[in-house]
Amino acid sequence: MQANIGSSDRIIRISVGVALIGASLAGLIGAWGWVGVVPLATGVFRFCPAYLPFGMSTCKTANK
Repeated sequence: MQANIGSSDRIIRISVGVALIGASLAGLIGAWGWVGVVPLATGVFRFCPAYLPFGMSTCKTANK
């Protein structure tokens, strides 16, 4: 599993994930806010399986 998420992409994913989960816990949005676990996990592990079929990478150090 090679990293395919760069720094800015990682920060955005973690921020969105935490915001969605926080809003769900605060009761501002419904239970669907727990979908924020997905961007949070992909940001933490620096790997997005959805990028693989398209050969995408936002990581500057990824070898193509």
